Amino acid sequence: MKVGLYFGSFNPVHHGHLIIANFIQQNTDLDQVWLVISPQNPFKPNHGLLNEYHRLHLVSLAIEGESKIRTSDIEFRLPKPSYTIDTLTYLEEKYPDHSFVIIMGSDSFQNLDKWKNANLIMTRYPVYVYTRPGFPVRNDLPVKSTILKAPMLQISATEVRTMIQKNQSIRYLVPDVVKEEIERNAYYKLKNPTQQ
Repeated sequence: MKVGLYFGSFNPVHHGHLIIANFIQQNTDLDQVWLVISPQNPFKPNHGLLNEYHRLHLVSLAIEGESKIRTSDIEFRLPKPSYTIDTLTYLEEKYPDHSFVIIMGSDSFQNLDKWKNANLIMTRYPVYVYTRPGFPVRNDLPVKSTILKAPMLQISATEVRTMIQKNQSIRYLVPDVVKEEIERNAYYKLKNPTQQ
């Protein structure tokens, strides 16, 4: 099985994430796309990050009923912060019959050469890059890349969290089931939302 790994904090998951995952699964040779929830991204600050199990639950709710898009909590069991090469190594051992592709935006792709063991990643794993406005795709990296023009919604998780703090409606930005769960549990309402 050929699996695309779409890494992210998903803090919280929103329609932009889901549209990209769905578009890439349907318009490439991938059998499945796994949304890999990262407990802690080494390039992002940890404050304002909802507990990883809450974020996993929100993503699971968002994709309920999907057969070709799955959640993955694989990084929950690995050392933090999460490094992509460590996750890939673990996944290859756990799923020897699968082949893995990395899915990322052109903004992240610009920094791929700064990642831990970047050369190993670039020589061993294909990368499917969806273009993001203002971030041209580099062509000077020694990586097998496929460029995709996925539909882009200008939604950011930061914007969603800010709206929640301001008591503004996030309807239409996230799936209704995600909105309801966030409201039921008052996620992101607290000044320090790393709720356990």
